[in-house]
Amino acid sequence: MIDIRKLRENPQYFKTGAQKKVFDVDIDTVLVLDSEKRKIQASIDSRKKELGNKSTLIKKKSGAEKEELQEDLKSFSRKIKKDEKKLRQHDKRLRELLLAIPNPPMDDVPVGKDEDDNVEIKRVNDIPQFSFKPKDHVELGLLHGLFDIERGVKAAGTRSYYLKGDGALLENALIRYALDVLLNRGFTPFVTPIIVKEECMVGSGFFPPGREDTYEIEKDELFLIGTSEVTLVAFHMNEILSENDLPLRYAGSTTCFRREAGSYGKDIRGLYRVHQFQKVEQVVICRADYDEMKSLHEEILSNAEYIVQSLGLCYRVVEVCTGEMGMGQVKKHDIECYMPGRGGFGETHSCSSFDDFQARRLRIRYKSGSGQNLFPFTLNNTAVASPRLLIPIIESFQNEDGSITIPDVLVPYMNGKKKIH
Repeated sequence: MIDIRKLRENPQYFKTGAQKKVFDVDIDTVLVLDSEKRKIQASIDSRKKELGNKSTLIKKKSGAEKEELQEDLKSFSRKIKKDEKKLRQHDKRLRELLLAIPNPPMDDVPVGKDEDDNVEIKRVNDIPQFSFKPKDHVELGLLHGLFDIERGVKAAGTRSYYLKGDGALLENALIRYALDVLLNRGFTPFVTPIIVKEECMVGSGFFPPGREDTYEIEKDELFLIGTSEVTLVAFHMNEILSENDLPLRYAGSTTCFRREAGSYGKDIRGLYRVHQFQKVEQVVICRADYDEMKSLHEEILSNAEYIVQSLGLCYRVVEVCTGEMGMGQVKKHDIECYMPGRGGFGETHSCSSFDDFQARRLRIRYKSGSGQNLFPFTLNNTAVASPRLLIPIIESFQNEDGSITIPDVLVPYMNGKKKIH
């Protein structure tokens, strides 16, 4: 959630931010509601003080004069309660509108409408070249029995699959390798809940706009997460942290779920866009310092790059433009790996900085050295996501005889197996 005080001071900043992110919000209505709410609150506070004075005065009265004053007090009290109800209504509506206002992007973020306006920062490793006609991951998966999409659809509907055999082992190898990399870099591993309360989805910024892409368990008023970012940030909901403990570096390994609403007919072949997947997510909570946030953003981005480089994959890093950013992000980079079957790059990692947007919504604070309670900054980035990252591995390291060479760093996690035959 944005800071209402900053909105009052500079509404144009938030209007411009919403326009850059292509969010349709009514800032002026928010300001009007905020002003009305504060006037009602001031009036209630003033009258409550007056009510207290009258209550003291009534003790000194008797007879008809006391009865008359008692009736006056009842009427006075009823009017206060009526305004308190009005205040609650204003407060509820104001909160709803505030939750819909996006966090303005940083000034150096490229302005654009969609992914075509993202800016390539760098490209690493050469695009794979083959002396034979390469197969895509679906053909290779069928050839080696790595997964079964047909039976996945039979059991669970579209965009579903079974990983099996070496496919299942390869996914587990990726997860374990990513966790070990992060463990060696000071991250605490987590296996988090995958079903959460609505306040966790709202607090992390996935609601209101991401509701349609989230699986809901209506009977229990709970939701399936699309990333452990939700649960790792919410881990400290309603808490006051110690500045000495920051930054906190967390690595969450969970199953994730997304409805992929709005993607009908898009990326329907294979495992690129599915409803259920495994993910290791990096989450960092740091002091409210933009230089520190920038440094940590580079750190978690480099962690993901290290994993992709060590796998031997061709990839590029893009700076995401304003129109492709989510509600809370102020800075975002994507890593896109080259996938021969697509004939191009596909997104495999997203690195985001939020400043205090998530902490404010989740009421996470830390006590600074000066004794103030401040909202910390939060960041996150994918370490690995499967089966998405399986695609470039399977396709890039295929051989003419149909076998697949396993990246060296994964061999120990595959019980020494170097090739899938």
